[in-house]
Amino acid sequence: MSRQGRKIWLGVMLVGWMTGISQQALAFDYSHWDALLKKYVAPKTLEGISLLAVNYQGLGKDPLYPALLAELANAPVSTLKSPEGKMVFWINAYNIMAVKMVLDHYPVKSVKDAGGVIYPVWKLPVGTVGGKARTLNEIEHDILRKMDDPRIHVAIVCASLSCPDLRPEAYTVERVHDQLNDQMKQFLANERKGLHVDASKQHVYLSAIFKWFADDFEGKGGVRPFLARYAPEPFADFLENSRFRVSYLDYNWNLNEWK
Repeated sequence: MSRQGRKIWLGVMLVGWMTGISQQALAFDYSHWDALLKKYVAPKTLEGISLLAVNYQGLGKDPLYPALLAELANAPVSTLKSPEGKMVFWINAYNIMAVKMVLDHYPVKSVKDAGGVIYPVWKLPVGTVGGKARTLNEIEHDILRKMDDPRIHVAIVCASLSCPDLRPEAYTVERVHDQLNDQMKQFLANERKGLHVDASKQHVYLSAIFKWFADDFEGKGGVRPFLARYAPEPFADFLENSRFRVSYLDYNWNLNEWK
């Protein structure tokens, strides 16, 4: 290789290396959130419901919590380019902000107690993400739902007993599809939260989430066919059997908390 060729090659390598470093610097680091989840989310049974509950008091006192909020407030959201990168960021952001909403108004029996009739909790500014004040509604409806992946509904957790469980790890770009698939399976395997079948009465009971957001599943074949891909046997067959009627489980809005 000529001297000029070597210079060009070295220049290309240097630019590539600097670009990689720049991208790494701009990527959001979920390690603080991951550590908090592993420490303060644990399996419990509350009001007869088996779930992964949250120790809000412990989490709120942990020094990693304010550090996490500061990082999220300044997160470079404009650098999020890939669909997976955007989805992971905003799922984690929603869950962090839902925890913050509880802690900002603690103690509460339900996250809904943080709001009121005129200004429900979902529409209240909860914190700064990427340099902008956000509401839970904005993250869920204006950002995540527009990504056209109904699995997000079992990933975002509104701090309630009937919600999908808060996963004891942060969502990551590398594993997000496996994590979302597992979330759907775990939620549907919980008969008090996701899916219950009374075969003798030919009746399927689903989480009210699948009623509220049924439109999000239409482009994927509809709620019942979509859920059948993730439901435990033999419930998948019952979901696809048109003779089985569908009703919806009562939704328990009490806080998903352990102390």
